[in-house]
Amino acid sequence: MTDIPVSDERSQVPVGEDDGPVSSLTAALAAQLDDARPQAVARVHGGGKLTARERLTALLDEGTAVSFGTIAAQSAEGEWIAEAGGVDFVGSIEGQTVIASSTDYTDHGGGYGAGRIPRLFALAHEHRWPIVFFVDGGGSRARHPRAGLGHIEINGPIGPFTLFDGISQLSGWVPTIAIVSGPAFAGHASLAGFSDVVIATGGSSIGMGGPPMVEAALGKRLTPNELAGVEMHDVTGGVDFLVADETEAIAVARRYLAFTRALPAGSGVKPADSAARIGELVPVEGAYDVRLVIEALADAGSVLEIRPSFAASLVTTLARFDGRSVGILANQPAVLDGAIDGNAATKIARFVELCDCYEFPIVSLVDTPGCVSRWPSDPSGKAVHSAGAEFSTEPGITRWHARPLMAHHHRSVPLFSVQLRRGGGLGPALMGAGTSGRSTPALTLAWPGVRLGQPDGYAVVYNHNTFDDVVAPSETRERIIRMLSHLATSAMAPAQLRARTEKKHPIDTW
Repeated sequence: MTDIPVSDERSQVPVGEDDGPVSSLTAALAAQLDDARPQAVARVHGGGKLTARERLTALLDEGTAVSFGTIAAQSAEGEWIAEAGGVDFVGSIEGQTVIASSTDYTDHGGGYGAGRIPRLFALAHEHRWPIVFFVDGGGSRARHPRAGLGHIEINGPIGPFTLFDGISQLSGWVPTIAIVSGPAFAGHASLAGFSDVVIATGGSSIGMGGPPMVEAALGKRLTPNELAGVEMHDVTGGVDFLVADETEAIAVARRYLAFTRALPAGSGVKPADSAARIGELVPVEGAYDVRLVIEALADAGSVLEIRPSFAASLVTTLARFDGRSVGILANQPAVLDGAIDGNAATKIARFVELCDCYEFPIVSLVDTPGCVSRWPSDPSGKAVHSAGAEFSTEPGITRWHARPLMAHHHRSVPLFSVQLRRGGGLGPALMGAGTSGRSTPALTLAWPGVRLGQPDGYAVVYNHNTFDDVVAPSETRERIIRMLSHLATSAMAPAQLRARTEKKHPIDTW
């Protein structure tokens, strides 16, 4: 592995000042650099990973990092004591100021101090700075690892927040991204769970209690991944992106944050090559992959799918339309016929909340038979969705079907609905294709192959066959782009976000 250059805090110490306090400071800072820890660095690189400093160097724009919390205490003899457990910076990504933090599992297990991270949360809250942090370790620590030796600690709480109320306050106010690329247990797992987006590398783990706790309680020894592997969380909705390694995780984090920024002038936005034949992607009958439709509608190369393995009958992506950031939610007929079950309903609700908080207009692609309480399974556990299958019941449907409806009710960003084929039962309502007490869809379209089914508007359920217009598939993208240009909220997400003085609402954790 090629070493990535790391920032050197020694450059902050004035040259020529070799008196005792400055020499002590220089030595304390130097001891924390990668060059001073060759054995720890070799272990990290031997596992195919980056050190804490290399991670943040790769994440941030060159020359923009300002370090925080490098010195923790002073000894009784006057020696400066460096912080342990990780590194923190304020820097920028593509010119956007962010807070970047990385715990360091090789340094006291990555245990973070009580004051350091909440201090960063306070800065993020006040200045509306996104946060990207790597969380590897076994949780917080009660005291500094060198406490009890007569040290006077200086790195205590500064600001209004404790750890968990700080990140709770940030939910829906500034983007928060957690990257898990190793074992994340206890408080580290909580930090991931509170975040808007969790990016995990294969083989990592997220759990509230680590292997030693399980072994003490049950007498069973498990590896971190056996106990709480991210592969399991990927299927059950605990992570948003499962990637191969830290390099890819950093690329995804940078790409995700790009949706909160306006594209620079002359970005060369263009439709996908498949845009002209989008109508051919949806058959009259049968399954198809709605991802191909999304790619044909959006700007070329702009689609970023979130939680692809969880509730796969519902697809959620970020994308751009003529350079504008939007969120796209779509029924997926290739999986369980595109039906909405409890997991799909919670996936809709959380995605709507995410888009609403960060001012992403929503494009909803509807093609669903409606809601189901639970798909039956064969003995292997594979879902069965044949016409003659009998459905089992699932307690809680009265709650889960309401979650996306409530999310849409509180939504204030514009929504564009396109019914590709079917819209059975309450399915279109859960997808946002109807009026709520708070918001009317900006534009409700249908394609010529739409199945009307319901003959009148006097049924008990809202008439989901009411559209603003029926359009050719190839006209859909341009129609949405033109309507976007007339809506103030669609100007660009960052301007709208900064103009707000109060948070709309938090983002649900599941």
